[in-house]
Amino acid sequence: MEIESASVSRSELVSNTSKRIKGYGKTCFRVLLACLIFVILALLIALLVGLQRQHEWIGIHKANSMTQKKPLHTVPDCIILPDSQDRHLDMAKCVLDSYPLIDGHNDLSWQFLNNVNNKVYGSVDFTTDLRKVWTTTKTRFPSHTDIPRLRQGKVGAQFWAIFVPCSSQYKDSVRRSLEQTDFHHKMFKKYSKYLKYVTTAQGILNAFDEGKIASLLGLEGGHSIDSSLANLRMFYKLGCRYMTITHSCNTPWADNWKVDLNNSSKYNGLTEFGKIVIKEMNRLGMIIDLSHVAKETMIDAIQVSSAPVMFSHSSAYGYCNHYRNVQDDVLRMTKENGGLVMVNFGADFINCQPNKQPNATLSQVADHIEYIKNLIGVEYVGIGADYDGVAVQPVGLEDVSKYPYLFAELNRRGWSEEDLRKLAGENLIRVFRKVEQVRDELSYMPPYEVHLPSSEYVNGTCRTGF
Repeated sequence: MEIESASVSRSELVSNTSKRIKGYGKTCFRVLLACLIFVILALLIALLVGLQRQHEWIGIHKANSMTQKKPLHTVPDCIILPDSQDRHLDMAKCVLDSYPLIDGHNDLSWQFLNNVNNKVYGSVDFTTDLRKVWTTTKTRFPSHTDIPRLRQGKVGAQFWAIFVPCSSQYKDSVRRSLEQTDFHHKMFKKYSKYLKYVTTAQGILNAFDEGKIASLLGLEGGHSIDSSLANLRMFYKLGCRYMTITHSCNTPWADNWKVDLNNSSKYNGLTEFGKIVIKEMNRLGMIIDLSHVAKETMIDAIQVSSAPVMFSHSSAYGYCNHYRNVQDDVLRMTKENGGLVMVNFGADFINCQPNKQPNATLSQVADHIEYIKNLIGVEYVGIGADYDGVAVQPVGLEDVSKYPYLFAELNRRGWSEEDLRKLAGENLIRVFRKVEQVRDELSYMPPYEVHLPSSEYVNGTCRTGF
């Protein structure tokens, strides 16, 4: 009996111990499970907090980026090898390979109008050297421009001028200007492998990244709109992104540069209608070009405009006192306005000693550029060569293939890589973007619906009575 009792007690003990162990196991499992759940919850909370902080940081970063200036164009630094035979020319070419050279004025269409009546298809091939095609031209000088030489000169963007002579004013200036506009659009389409039609600052950079020459339009002369804001708006819709306020003749609302030759100003700058033209250009996002205008017209336009102005093809009066050039006080006003002077290569505007041979040189063009840089800063000077618009170009800058040699000369004089980029195109992009910004700020405004009073038209102007 004692043995049996002991056996039962042992059996109960084992059973009870087993139950206790199972109980402890369940308890430990519950504790471990609870710990695991706690750890998972803690990780989830930490993750959510991190995501919230990251979201807040992104929001702050975006807010800051909206107020900070974005870089115009990210470009690599130029590295010139020690064994370079011409390190300055190599630097010039590197700069122009990394950032678009934007020329403010080229009159190629004048060559096509005079030589082949604007025929693009079935006439001459723009991908060939036009000097060999037009050996004798009606413009009295061979063309400075074609695609091979544009590429050799590393041109990244070109404002192509829509020009008709002042003799068309009060007659068929609008029609003739439309025909010149049509010519350019035909060219852009036929040679789209090389030229890309653009209308914005960003479009210039995009075309350059594609390896094409960004092609923009500029209306050279206020007589092309026939004193009509409606015509101005239509030319903007057709792609014109600047208008030269006058050519070498007055309009009924603005004085041209020739009045400064003999102090024969008719309007003392801009009339009230002329000032409205400036305001409408601001509203449209059209750059105001003050080449060819009288000094008082320059001053009025700068004072009226709420956007930067530019001189698409003018040089420094302080270096060469030709009235097509920009005087020092106007240069300072241009700086205050945030504008730009794009230096003209025309020999008459570069060297004011016409009897001196050679008439003008590459070095003298560099002198004009340096004059403006030293007076108002490198941020306010650019290139507006006026190829195919003037007969005589400086020695060393005979055509559009020669730009790199000018940049090499400036580098030789101590211009930095950054300075050369600003001259090449950064300054123009800055001005263009600011003009676009002002346009956006004025987008709430309706078009100006003002008409030039009939009393202000020149006698003999052809007008219908309705």
